[in-house]
Amino acid sequence: MRYIGIESMNAFGGTAFLDVMKLAQHRQLEMSRFDNLLMHQKSVALPYEDPITFGVNAAKPIIDGLSDVEKNNIELLITCSESGIDFSKSMSTYIHKYLGLNRSCRLFEIKQACYSGTGGFQMAINFILSRTSPGAKALIVATDISRFIIDKNNFEQVEDWSYAEPSNGAGAVALLISESPHIYQVDIGANGYYGYEVMDTCRPEADGDAGDADLSLLSYLDCCEHAFLEYQKRVEGVDYRHSFDYLAFHTPFGGMVKGAHRTMMRKIAKAQPHEIEEDFQRRVVPGLNYCQRVGNIMGATIFLSLASTICNGHYPSPKRLGCFSYGSGCCSEFYSGMVTQEGAQTLKKFNIEKELNERYSLSMSEYDNLLIHSQCVKFGTRNTKLDLDIISGAKVSMNGKQRLVLKEIKEFHRKYQWIN
Repeated sequence: MRYIGIESMNAFGGTAFLDVMKLAQHRQLEMSRFDNLLMHQKSVALPYEDPITFGVNAAKPIIDGLSDVEKNNIELLITCSESGIDFSKSMSTYIHKYLGLNRSCRLFEIKQACYSGTGGFQMAINFILSRTSPGAKALIVATDISRFIIDKNNFEQVEDWSYAEPSNGAGAVALLISESPHIYQVDIGANGYYGYEVMDTCRPEADGDAGDADLSLLSYLDCCEHAFLEYQKRVEGVDYRHSFDYLAFHTPFGGMVKGAHRTMMRKIAKAQPHEIEEDFQRRVVPGLNYCQRVGNIMGATIFLSLASTICNGHYPSPKRLGCFSYGSGCCSEFYSGMVTQEGAQTLKKFNIEKELNERYSLSMSEYDNLLIHSQCVKFGTRNTKLDLDIISGAKVSMNGKQRLVLKEIKEFHRKYQWIN
């Protein structure tokens, strides 16, 4: 029997965060509606942080734990993102360089909104399954940021951001895929995928989103149901309510996940309201913890939910986890795998929650100042030098931690440096 899956895994939620309740009050949003988001914090990308620094900082602890032989067995590196920095050059090249990987390695990038991480993950699984290069490993880096930018003379434009601003975050999850699935062993062939064209959300401009929030919700719900039904066709005897000990969802915000799970329990499992709430708390809430503290990180969000589920679940015996991934536009997939107590302990060694706890807490004035200063790194920036002291407290919070930061952009070429 073949065993394939996640050998190692880590998430990075940035250097700084913002309390989203304070943000909602500051923006004078309708608080009753805001409560339905089920959000607590959002990671905020500082000007010297970008999708590459997030990706490298997520992957480096994994790479540092490998022997030279294991490191050189990484023959595939895929970045998964809708936050690319160039229309041609892949971010994987930068990530490959700063992780010091073997040059005998395929490097490329996948874009399909929030589905991109799953797309890269499934491609890596099939690469390993093919055994065209026995013993090879694949590194998947799902990395995305929402960098809100304003002109200092046009602060009124924040009104257009509405409820997207509190929910959109910044972060990355790195996955090492191999035939030694210490953390998550995939159920080979147990996949249901479903997609079609819909204009629910998009990025028609490099630094701005557009779309229809109501249509996005409907598309998400539609895909959740039909991706599972396709999974059900391929896996004999599967049952939404009883076949999965935990469920991890792509989490734009917690309220959307709760609505999707409620709909599935009503339509598929024929459950009663009190049963639905109990099931939500038991099988779904463990996967919301990290997402509620980082925000929507697009292609990486499903794996942030998976990491949260693994770290916050209980595994006295092996447990099956079902995953639902959705990307606007749209493509979706339902898949599953097994987690053991040893796997959960392995993941916990990366101290994801501790790293989130040690982020710098931004004040509203600091955050608003960042919205202006982020102009210097907007898409297409040709030349700039970054000020690491723009928020002194954030820099202090990195003391003793080896972090990659963006130093400058010179003739479009991004140059990074390690700080301790």
